[in-house]
Amino acid sequence: MLMCFMGSMLTRILTKLQLVQSGVLKLCLYLDHQLKPIDDAMRKNLITKAGMLRLKEELNYLWRVERPEVTKKVTWAASLGDRSENADYQYNKRRLREIDRRVRYLSKRMEELRVVDALPEDTNKVFFGAWVEVENEDGDVRRFQIVGYDEIFDRKDAISVDSPMAVALLQKEEGDEVVVRTPEGQAIWYVNSISYVSPETGA
Repeated sequence: MLMCFMGSMLTRILTKLQLVQSGVLKLCLYLDHQLKPIDDAMRKNLITKAGMLRLKEELNYLWRVERPEVTKKVTWAASLGDRSENADYQYNKRRLREIDRRVRYLSKRMEELRVVDALPEDTNKVFFGAWVEVENEDGDVRRFQIVGYDEIFDRKDAISVDSPMAVALLQKEEGDEVVVRTPEGQAIWYVNSISYVSPETGA
């Protein structure tokens, strides 16, 4: 029964992975004066090509590597007897639920996301995917990439496209003054540089 369930779930996961890989929508967003700005709903579903690759790698690892290992540990711990006092069983059972929850989320989320895999027509302006360096009047300098919400975790060099800073920067050019409005008030930053090439990889 368990094997049938796992086989069925594996088939669904692999099918979704194939759909995402083959059917990724390469969405070019040219926020020119003739085009309307990105609305909030669309902005929340954007992701870079590298970001989508990381999500696929995470899903693949969770389903193909970690889940089978944890399942074996649960089965082994359950065979030892009293599960209520079995720390290994309780821990791995909880981890198994976390993995399944994350797998379901990633499978659904990857179907909703739209990959932006093209440069804008005007690379002198700030758009989704840009690396931007800004500086305030105190001389504080920040450099980051504007990416999708799903990409900012575990990264110190990225901000979400729907963050106050990113919203204020969109369509700005080098030398422009940017007013960033937050619940704490507003701050003024200046755009030092704009690039669509990663400083680490050069791509």
